[in-house]
Amino acid sequence: MKATKRRIRNSEHKGEIREKYKGIDPSEIEVIPANEDSDLDIENRKMRVAAYVRVSTQNDEQTSSFELQVNDFTKRINDNPNWEFAGIYSDEGISGTELSHRAGMLQLIEDAKAGKVQLILVKSIARFARNVVDCLSIVQELRNYGVGVCFDENNLCTLGAEGTMLLTILATVAEEESRSKSFIMNWSIQRRFQNGIFLTPELLGYDKDEDGNLVINESEAETVKVIYYLYVNGWSTAEIAEILTNYQRETKLGNTEWDASWITSIIDNERHCGDVLAHKTYTPDFKTHKTVKNEGKLPKYRKRDHHDAIVSRDVYNAAQLIRASGHYRRKKHALPVMSVIEDGILRGYVPIDRNWEGFSPEEYQMACESVKDAVFETRFEHPCETRLNMRGFQRVSSLFFPSSEDLFLTISGGKMRFSTACLRKFEDVEYVELLINTVKNCIAIRPCEKDNPNAIHWGRLKEDKWVVSSMSCRGLSKVLFSLMSWEDEGKYRFKGQFQSNETDKLLVFELDEPVVTKTVERVIVPETADENTEEIVVEETVKVYPPSWAATFGTPIVSIAHGSLLTQQHYSGDWDVLRPATIIEEMNVLSSETLAELMEEAEAIMEGWENDDGADESAE
Repeated sequence: MKATKRRIRNSEHKGEIREKYKGIDPSEIEVIPANEDSDLDIENRKMRVAAYVRVSTQNDEQTSSFELQVNDFTKRINDNPNWEFAGIYSDEGISGTELSHRAGMLQLIEDAKAGKVQLILVKSIARFARNVVDCLSIVQELRNYGVGVCFDENNLCTLGAEGTMLLTILATVAEEESRSKSFIMNWSIQRRFQNGIFLTPELLGYDKDEDGNLVINESEAETVKVIYYLYVNGWSTAEIAEILTNYQRETKLGNTEWDASWITSIIDNERHCGDVLAHKTYTPDFKTHKTVKNEGKLPKYRKRDHHDAIVSRDVYNAAQLIRASGHYRRKKHALPVMSVIEDGILRGYVPIDRNWEGFSPEEYQMACESVKDAVFETRFEHPCETRLNMRGFQRVSSLFFPSSEDLFLTISGGKMRFSTACLRKFEDVEYVELLINTVKNCIAIRPCEKDNPNAIHWGRLKEDKWVVSSMSCRGLSKVLFSLMSWEDEGKYRFKGQFQSNETDKLLVFELDEPVVTKTVERVIVPETADENTEEIVVEETVKVYPPSWAATFGTPIVSIAHGSLLTQQHYSGDWDVLRPATIIEEMNVLSSETLAELMEEAEAIMEGWENDDGADESAE
């Protein structure tokens, strides 16, 4: 019964709605007509009118187009008695794909918002913006302030009702045209490189002949030589810039105030050694025009001996080694050289700069192996002739019982740190040299002077107590992690041995069995877990011991005499701990003699600059 009544009420309600929407007699409605589209009467409206002009390059042809547009828009606005000239806004030599780079456009938008402009004239959508999003967002933003944009080429004004829809279509076409032009340009450049046709931009040290080939400019070449020769001899880019500024040497653009970044760009340019490397950078997105370094995404093209060199390829390569090891900032020290100790207790050890990344692990291996039989010669003294059977016993590793007297070296995250006990063993020695033996898998530490190129200031005395310092060791880490196949994560800790005779002191750290501290993730499942319970992941720090330590506490002992190995190890020959390392000439880019010769040549060039300045002053 109730359901029947409800259906009747619903039917009656629908009938009322249908009757209502039949409408009433149209004669009873007064229609007030709409205004005509405002864009149909643009020429006769009192308006503040401006124009926007943009060309993408500053060559002669584009300059002519720019001036023609400026003159045409200026005349059109001034010739219309209803229009008030609000200015010409322009961006010359600016790409249209990136709005943030166009100061003229940004200023125009601000002035339009402020009511200074009511209508904007533009040659075409492509001149206004080639990015659809930018184009439509700018137009919409201007419409919100009652400002219209008129495009001559398309006979389109955004004040019209159909303007926005048509603009969307045309702006999309303009963006696709920009994409197509970008593709064609990149294709053309790549084909030029493949055929050995390289771009020849202005470059310090070179001029161009009538055929566009690079020829050496002798005066500028002197500046280039001084930059390279000082750099490989240890001067920083900032120091070189200061020297050139003091001598008032000119850049390619005629500036005499040098910046360190300019020095870097000159050092990086392979053209100074006669080569050409093309496609070092590319533009992945035609909209942003942002150039990025080509890290192998696209092919590169190299032509050796493309033109006359100002510096040798060896000098250029040496400079790149220093650049590759970006944190190497040793003041007034020459390029690190590969050397090896040929005799003494450190026979076969190679001195290593802790931050130098210019040598590969393989090169250190070759240097260590270059000394034949580069192994410790040892003899053992057995103070007790009576042998007691100790089978089943072990000499427990001291790493299970750490103390403040332990000699430790810790390497983690590109940094190294010695324990305070290491410094105390060397008493008043503040500077030490680090050496590596890849045959024995050992690191040795010996005292050295402060001016040693490899000197490490491993701590300092404060109130008669040693304070240890953490220090970077990018070069050492690179070698060790590759040599020992370690993982990048984790803290590696090595136990050291201190050895000395009457005068010589030495620390040796074996690399084969480090204790590793690392962070691992552990999954915890609550005891009351069911199928809907989420697992909890926590991080914890754990120590990872060498596999050889499994089910053991140390080294098996056969007899009491074996126990004496702990303290009775001696080198059988002359220690000669401070013996200088011998340079391996064939393994170095530049020998020390060559570096000295380059430095002399740089000094001679700069002396000539001083004489030239003096001659000019006396002539005046």
